[in-house]
Amino acid sequence: MKRVLVTGAGGFIGHHLVGYLKKKNYWVRGADLKYPEYEPSVADDFALLDLRRWENCLKATDGIDEVYALAADMGGMGFISAHHAEILRNNSLINIHTLDAARENGATRYLYTSSACVYPEYRQTDANVTALKESDAYPAQPQDAYGWEKLVTERLCTHFREDYGLETRIVRFHNIFGPLGTWDGGREKAPAALCRKVSIAKLSGNHEIEIWGDGEQTRSFCYIEDCVDGIYRLMRSDCREPLNLGQDRLVTINELADIVAAVAGIKITRKHVPGPQGVRGRNSDNTRLREVLGWEPRISLEEGFKRTYAWIDSQVRAAQRRGASVTLEKPSIAGRRASAS
Repeated sequence: MKRVLVTGAGGFIGHHLVGYLKKKNYWVRGADLKYPEYEPSVADDFALLDLRRWENCLKATDGIDEVYALAADMGGMGFISAHHAEILRNNSLINIHTLDAARENGATRYLYTSSACVYPEYRQTDANVTALKESDAYPAQPQDAYGWEKLVTERLCTHFREDYGLETRIVRFHNIFGPLGTWDGGREKAPAALCRKVSIAKLSGNHEIEIWGDGEQTRSFCYIEDCVDGIYRLMRSDCREPLNLGQDRLVTINELADIVAAVAGIKITRKHVPGPQGVRGRNSDNTRLREVLGWEPRISLEEGFKRTYAWIDSQVRAAQRRGASVTLEKPSIAGRRASAS
């Protein structure tokens, strides 16, 4: 039985990936600072480790054949816009140590989860954005520290393959969403935040929700089941170059709010307030994805949000029954822009 490590296994994508790999009959070790928040992990071994530390990365990769490197200090736009030094320091330590420990312990294959945040800001200034091809990452000008660290680690993975023979794979996520992810407290991303806001609006009878900026910024969004399927397909492929993984359907944040409201069965009023908005437009060009994997994400935005809203609505209702307050995300620096992967 092949032994694999999933770092960041206490987080949203990592937790889903552990379950996916177990169904594929892998022996799976999860590693993270925390256990999954919303349900137990099915990992064969779950190591609570701070992967910023070299000795912990050696422990995590001991006896491992393949590594899926998902661990990262990150969050939504409000968090990323206000924690540049923390993000760059923590993620650099995590990724350099994990990659080097995997090589030292004899892992044969290593998948690094990068982000659409590596793409230059100058290519994303228009809401009607031209879809981003993998080659568009250069000349480099990521918007934030999060994007710069991702791009540098992509280069590190490439050089480890060239210099040491470790087979590396690099995936660039475009806005992954779904159940079992952070939905309140300040680190949640736009899809989860909108689901929470619409749920509260429905329960309270006040159908006005806040949206940062004018809501005309555009993105594409990929459902979690497609994401983990794509990760696995890339790991098993011969593709050594970075690969986009996301939907290529472009929507505005205003349209996204309306989709969530339709799923909830209510009509909303949008109140636009100052807050981090990210780049003006971002979309995934899936040409290479289709060519390399013979596959692309299949779950529609509407179906994905039907599933996601149902789960977040259940969380909001459960919190309400407990008498717990739901902590809403707040712009860390009003009006400042940040990236959202």
